[in-house]
Amino acid sequence: MSDKSLLSAPARRRLLTGSATALAAAGLGGFSRLAQASGAAPSGPAPKALPAYVGWKDANALIIHSSSTIETKRSAFGAGLITPVQQLYVRNNLPAPAPTILEQREDWSLTLEGVKSPRALSLRELKSLGSETLPMVLQCSGNGRGFFPSKPAGTPWQVGAAGCVVWTGVPLRTVVEALGGVLDGMRFITGTGGEQLPAGIDPLSIMVERSLPLKALGDAMLAWELNGEPITLAHGGPLRLVFPGYTGVNQIKYVKRVAFTAEETQAKIMSHGYRISPPGGKADPAQPSVLEMGVKSWINTPLPEQGELRAGRHQIQGVAFGGTEGIRSVEVSIDGGKTWKQARFTGPELGKFAWRQFALAVDLPAGSHALVSRAVDKAGRVQPEQRIENLSGYNNNSWADHGVTVTVAAA
Repeated sequence: MSDKSLLSAPARRRLLTGSATALAAAGLGGFSRLAQASGAAPSGPAPKALPAYVGWKDANALIIHSSSTIETKRSAFGAGLITPVQQLYVRNNLPAPAPTILEQREDWSLTLEGVKSPRALSLRELKSLGSETLPMVLQCSGNGRGFFPSKPAGTPWQVGAAGCVVWTGVPLRTVVEALGGVLDGMRFITGTGGEQLPAGIDPLSIMVERSLPLKALGDAMLAWELNGEPITLAHGGPLRLVFPGYTGVNQIKYVKRVAFTAEETQAKIMSHGYRISPPGGKADPAQPSVLEMGVKSWINTPLPEQGELRAGRHQIQGVAFGGTEGIRSVEVSIDGGKTWKQARFTGPELGKFAWRQFALAVDLPAGSHALVSRAVDKAGRVQPEQRIENLSGYNNNSWADHGVTVTVAAA
């Protein structure tokens, strides 16, 4: 297929603009330089050895829960707006495809169904449709699970199964338009990952396939770069289906099929997995699915592990995001939520899906101080004090859970 066969040249040129302009204005054009400037890795005991497939990551900045669950340390977020890939968390439901798929990235094939002209497109052909950049928060559905007193099964993530990253790719809506549009009656976008499936098992019982409501088409992207570099195998390269504002399980790695469907997929990861099930119960398709993220914030400094604090002036800093809405404001409390003060934003706004950095200068006297933050998004939703108790520890955005307690010595 030639470059001209799907879209006119003016249409392609229009796609090359967009949020790239905002990034350039914010001085974020060079992601490698940005990553280096994000703050030094935290000191401490020698880290566990990284699995070979992510051996290039910064082990000093990470908590290695298992070979497929690796968390960013809270103290490693630093002052940088964009999370370097070397420090970004890893969560894989299944083994990745063979690394050889990255040797011929341009030949990766994506099948599109449920459109008027269904067909397969190579990554090379997708790139011919143009590109945009998309800053957004990438967060595992179980981030904050470690704060649940019920100790749900699964990785006990605290805050580090999240990061603010920048994807580059083509909007899914552009591809759909080039293929004639979505067929009538289709209510879901179903993405299928290309993970390696064990032999002899019903694919529906284990495959990564998720269905999102059709409204997600407006912002969805087929991405081939992460922070300005080709997506690594650990993070879903060569091609990832990205839905900004939704939790990580919905960001389909190694995407090989996008289908517009009338019903949700019957894959277990959708029908029973990632459901907000009551404690002590069982997952059920009638229960809410883990989809959009809620408004959330947390404090990254000061932290107990960063050394002794002396009485006096300190800067409290953290990050806040609103899922599918931008952040309006953030408040900070040094007494566990009894009183609040308005924080200020310290970094540029990169769109409603990225997080905002905030800071508040406070005087901390000697003693113990419970530091918490509370965000409000542009739709008026307030970060809740308490988590929603559920079987698997999903969607924890409680401000009480995400606070830190610091001890201040006399000056």
